[in-house]
Amino acid sequence: KYSVIHNTNGEVCGHYPQQIVFLEYESTELHKDRFESTVQITKLQDLVNRSKMARCRGRFVCPVILYNGKHICRSSTLAGWGELYGRTGYNYIFSGGTDDTWGAESEPEVPEDDGVRNGDSQLFDKVRGLDIKLLRYLSVRYICDLMVENKKVKFGLNVTSSEKVDKAQRYADFTLLSVPYPGCEFFKDYKDRDYTAEGLVFNWNQDFVDAPLTIPVCFTKNLSINWSEYQSWDLVHQTQNYLKLLLHIINSDDESGLLVHCISGWDRTPLFVSLLRLSLWADGAVHASLEPTEILYLTIAYDWFLFGGQHFVMHLISFHSSLQIFFFCFNFLKHIVSEKFSAKKKQSHKGQNCLKIRVVKFLLCGLPRRKGHTSSPQTVLWNRPDPMHERLAHPLGQEAKSSSSSSSNQSEQGFTRAGSSPMLAAEYAQSGSSLSMDYGSWQLVSGCGSIHDHGQVAAANDSPLPFSFQDEGCPSPSERQVRLEAVREVFLAAYSSTVGLKSSAPSPSGAITGLLEQFARGVGLRGTNSII
Repeated sequence: KYSVIHNTNGEVCGHYPQQIVFLEYESTELHKDRFESTVQITKLQDLVNRSKMARCRGRFVCPVILYNGKHICRSSTLAGWGELYGRTGYNYIFSGGTDDTWGAESEPEVPEDDGVRNGDSQLFDKVRGLDIKLLRYLSVRYICDLMVENKKVKFGLNVTSSEKVDKAQRYADFTLLSVPYPGCEFFKDYKDRDYTAEGLVFNWNQDFVDAPLTIPVCFTKNLSINWSEYQSWDLVHQTQNYLKLLLHIINSDDESGLLVHCISGWDRTPLFVSLLRLSLWADGAVHASLEPTEILYLTIAYDWFLFGGQHFVMHLISFHSSLQIFFFCFNFLKHIVSEKFSAKKKQSHKGQNCLKIRVVKFLLCGLPRRKGHTSSPQTVLWNRPDPMHERLAHPLGQEAKSSSSSSSNQSEQGFTRAGSSPMLAAEYAQSGSSLSMDYGSWQLVSGCGSIHDHGQVAAANDSPLPFSFQDEGCPSPSERQVRLEAVREVFLAAYSSTVGLKSSAPSPSGAITGLLEQFARGVGLRGTNSII
């Protein structure tokens, strides 16, 4: 179930969607006992209206993903004194001197002696105190700050702040993580290197970079990552490790949510929000009913475009580097297909296949062994339904019967192993050591599940079977990998046909519109003949 806060004319936030969706709880026919959120939309909307000035550009803390009853939220960083005074003065003037944004009941979240408090501190107490109330109402405990600066500075003035440098330590009750990540300007180098992120390392020695990597020990000790080397990581390893950290956070606490933000919250923030959404979707943990094209449309439209508004679209057009971080997000999916990024604790496909192989080996352990032959790494053969247990009781007695029916049975069975040496197959056929038809007819099942029924099977080294079982398991990709690769392929096809990968000039707005149009048609929101 979900509720909606209406933002038709941008009265709540001019950079947020016209309809802001708040998921209240998960409910499906098969899983009716899932976690439920306790959010009340009316109280939430009141908190939003009174707390939004605490954040840069009024981009308040907004829940965008509901995962096991916990909210994953996004926002911008904290507003500095210049923006805060400018917005409060603007509201006061245009409200006729009756602005009551914070309400009569608003009190400082961190009370101190008023005698030593100045006007700045009292104002910050009010607005940031309401921001803290909103965070607590959403049960957010963890705040992940992606800024490479402690405070954003322009023309010598601090234009933004952040929770990690709040002088009054108003956010001390929250778990703060400083995980500096390069801004969109850095991704121009990504394009210049022909969209190759491997080996691309950020320059941490620049003057404006002053935010260190700060992660609580409770998280670092549970991840096999050497965090002290973060400045030597390339873009791939840095993004992978940060994503592992975020996934670990949301799975380590059953009750508390997570806030992710950068400065304005419309390039680095949607990058990680989108990767979180797609990674959880690939595990079947969120949006389980959506197809690859549908989840791609959702995350592009909602996480990137609607939460950036026209300002973000203009930013894409004016600053081509913003477009590159957008492209990097979906091209990067190839680097997180591994089960190491899975939020689910489950037996791997490798373990399952190895178990099946060991069972088959055990059942057939009495068959005669052959030495001196090799085979290619194909796996898993299956025989027709046959009362094998009756024959396995006397395996040695069957050996003579098996050896008497040599190459004739080989030709009747007509099996093959792709990649087997034809010389070895011929040698094996002449040796008169085929399996008897009494053991059933064996057919090769390839790694992709197809059955090859032509040719012959070469023998294996010291094996009771005319083939070898490889303990590496089936090479077929996991469901997670298949789903993420499908999303990436759809994105690349649409992106290359609309925006293009080799454009040296800023992409026109029509290309961005065309990109969304393709996804809209793919999920059935528009007919094939409609034109924007």
